[in-house]
Amino acid sequence: MSLRCLSQKVAQSVDIELMSQAGGFSIDQLMELAGLSVAQAVQKSFDTENNPNILICVGPGNNGGDGLVAARHLFHFGFKPVVYYPKQPDKDLYKRLLVQCKNLELPIYQDIQKDDIIEKSDIILDALFGFSFQGEVRDPYKDIINVFEKTKKPIVSVDIPSGWNVETGPTEHVKFQPDILVSLTAPKLCVREFKGSKHFLGGRFVPPSLAKAFDFEIPNYPGGDQVVELPL
Repeated sequence: MSLRCLSQKVAQSVDIELMSQAGGFSIDQLMELAGLSVAQAVQKSFDTENNPNILICVGPGNNGGDGLVAARHLFHFGFKPVVYYPKQPDKDLYKRLLVQCKNLELPIYQDIQKDDIIEKSDIILDALFGFSFQGEVRDPYKDIINVFEKTKKPIVSVDIPSGWNVETGPTEHVKFQPDILVSLTAPKLCVREFKGSKHFLGGRFVPPSLAKAFDFEIPNYPGGDQVVELPL
């Protein structure tokens, strides 16, 4: 099944509709569902015996919130998450998500060079920037994007690879290819430039009426899964 890919404008409109009075969702509900989707995609792709250590790279917005939720679920799935969160917003939602991680005694870092957290990781989860990102990557995120460019460790990107143009893909300054992409709600146009090994979709919350209104498809999700693997 070939799914329609969304432009940045349409993706933003879908989110607005989901969180409207008619849509009925709150931002924290969607973040919880997105983070669970990401965690399930990781669980389906890696085992905790051979790849227990996962570095969760968290950005300042909703994509980062998805990463914090994923970190919590991955802990309960038997992984050993370490959270890199250099810029922590002073918003209640993000504070609560961070407290949840701290209550699980997950290590939280603001310095990517400290304690060899990159070298000690088996997997890197890229939850820095989502489909609203525009322009060039700025500090304090340049260093971790540089790590993404050079590392041999498998990278899992949340919704889009951080720093990519949401519609055209890699840019002059950000060219890394994640091994696994977890699209959320519906794939974005940049997925056409994705060269990794697995592509998942997490969107088992989209009402059929909304998908019809925005002219995109909802695939069949297996069993009780929150994610489905899409053909490349």
